[in-house]
Amino acid sequence: MKTQHLVATSIVGVLALTATATACGRGGGGKTTSDGKPVVIGLAVANLQADFFNQIKQSVEAEAKKKGAKVVVSDARGDSATQVNQIQDFISRGVSTIIYIPAGATAAAVPVKAAERAKIPVITVDRNPAGAPGKSFIASDSVAASRQLGEWVVKKKGGKGKLAVLQGQIGTTPQVDRQKGFTQALKTAPGIKVVSQQPADWAQDKAYTVAQDMLQANPGIDIMWGQADAMALGAARAAKSAGGPKRLIVGFDGDIAGMKAVRNGTIDATMVQQTQKMGRMAVTTSLDILDKKKVPAEQLLPAHLLTKDDTAKADQYIKTHP
Repeated sequence: MKTQHLVATSIVGVLALTATATACGRGGGGKTTSDGKPVVIGLAVANLQADFFNQIKQSVEAEAKKKGAKVVVSDARGDSATQVNQIQDFISRGVSTIIYIPAGATAAAVPVKAAERAKIPVITVDRNPAGAPGKSFIASDSVAASRQLGEWVVKKKGGKGKLAVLQGQIGTTPQVDRQKGFTQALKTAPGIKVVSQQPADWAQDKAYTVAQDMLQANPGIDIMWGQADAMALGAARAAKSAGGPKRLIVGFDGDIAGMKAVRNGTIDATMVQQTQKMGRMAVTTSLDILDKKKVPAEQLLPAHLLTKDDTAKADQYIKTHP
């Protein structure tokens, strides 16, 4: 009888542990919210045609899978109005958190406010909506990184030159911060003059057209800065078509095409952002918020200067993006 009692007790104990594990994981071992629902992260991406955003998407999906959360993705294709509707759909579906990369400055605050009304926490990445920040903002320290890039340009050009700037979407966080940091560096070199400055909206084809016009109007341009690698590549193509003396061309982002262009000398330098790390941090921050942990309002990462003289580092970053 005593042996039978011990066996029965053991069986009850095992069943209790199994029930507890099933309740926590909902049978599939997945992460759940405090009320027992599966964790679903809505990832609202600005434009999946850009390698930068694809890197974040891949990282978010891999990290969420590792931690037992589900991810649903929307692609705004660069359109703010589309993104507002996509995030409203996330809200209707009752996602647990939203990782939000605004498609532009216009209407960027609308989704954050809508999600807040629905009590869904928002983590913003790369771009932070003015007046309506999320629970945490994760990005590169674009001011410091652009200042470092500008200082490198100043040194390479001996503090003299005629500069053309191809800007990103005006008013977005990276455009504003990159402009600010590079301008700070130029204050130490009054001999470098900005002779042309126009938006190309992060797009390579538009940058090519804009750069052609810049070079036609100012043939003496000898420095070209694309505030993203795609625009630097467009500028490089235009410079090659225009001919003339070699121009110093720099970008920003460290996407795969940009790093390959630096390695082969098509562009001279870029700032490599820790894109994969941003994605992992966004997932961790989402889950911390759901677990009622305190998270920093701002999480800024350094970017790494990559020049055409650093082929080994380029190979390393291309193989495994930071």
